Amino acid sequence: MTDSSLLETVRFDERGLVPVIVQDSGTREVLMLAYMNRESLALTLEKRETWFYSRSRQAIWHKGETSGNLQAVRKISLDCDSDTLLVEVAPAGPACHLGTYSCFGVEPALEGFLAALYTLIEERKESRPPESYTTWLFDNGLDKILKKVGEESAETIIAAKNEGSAELVAETSDLLYHLLVLLVERGISLEEITQELRGRHASRSRRS
Repeated sequence: MTDSSLLETVRFDERGLVPVIVQDSGTREVLMLAYMNRESLALTLEKRETWFYSRSRQAIWHKGETSGNLQAVRKISLDCDSDTLLVEVAPAGPACHLGTYSCFGVEPALEGFLAALYTLIEERKESRPPESYTTWLFDNGLDKILKKVGEESAETIIAAKNEGSAELVAETSDLLYHLLVLLVERGISLEEITQELRGRHASRSRRS
């Protein structure tokens, strides 16, 4: 469905509003419920970021305009009655005004979180926001990214030799992040890694 046909197909209620379910395109978790009117939906379609209508303020608002927690639109679907929208997004931060990932109190499982982080890194590579460390890595190219992966690998090994777990947790997190940056730079998806691991697991299971 094209953007123009979507605008014409949506059934707005008597107040000129349509409920919108916002879902993380990476983790598949529901982030929030909001409302759009025709103007905010048109802006969402045009800008590919979420714009909503505030029923309390009776005004249009741009999600993340002040907080920086923007939601890049990946896909918009209309339900069977044409009176509810499902908007799949790549969030750049918490969805809830209380600072939580979701307005419903859920947190993504590790697999979902890594997928969401991978998507965010892809966004950073495309948009190159200034003063972003991820932007700096991509601007400096593959050799710099490989150097950071090597440094974080060594620091993870050192942390594993020390007492306690806090340092190892921190260094492992740094290593995973830089590995995701490397995968994005090389155009390798998490699905490819998952399929490789599943294939190895299946092969070992058959031998055991």
